[in-house]
Amino acid sequence: MTQTQEPARSRTFTWSDPAANAAQVGRRSGLDMLRAMIAGELAAPPVMHLLDMARMEADEGRVVVELTPQEFHYNPLGTVHGGVLSTLLDTAAACAVHTTLPAGVGYTSLDLNVKFLRPVTVASGTLSCEGTVLQRGRRTTLAEARLTDAQSRLVAHATSTCLILPLP
Repeated sequence: MTQTQEPARSRTFTWSDPAANAAQVGRRSGLDMLRAMIAGELAAPPVMHLLDMARMEADEGRVVVELTPQEFHYNPLGTVHGGVLSTLLDTAAACAVHTTLPAGVGYTSLDLNVKFLRPVTVASGTLSCEGTVLQRGRRTTLAEARLTDAQSRLVAHATSTCLILPLP
């Protein structure tokens, strides 16, 4: 897409090779792996840099991730694109599931059901997305994520089902 409006804005970001983290999958528990990323022992995944996600915290069955809305998140309507919000919700819900997994066990998302409740703009302030595990089974896990703005108003909600699988 060509930017035709002046003054043009630009953005540059960097990331680390994601293969280093992928090599750790299955060798550590999910919670240990996320805590290593938070501590800077492992690099954050590239998508976190792409969207400019900020602070993350992780406990057993719970993850919180933050994002401050910026213009580059906008859709043509002048609000944060639903795909950006969905990615934040998916990250929190799936990572909450990841925190419950022992070494040698992985997961993949089966679905993500999102409800957008209010528009998000730069005026919304820092968004906080809390993902929690609702039900952990042998083969599937149900999680939810709640996305709130700086005034603690719920702006979006999601549920996600993840398939639990042994890693080779």
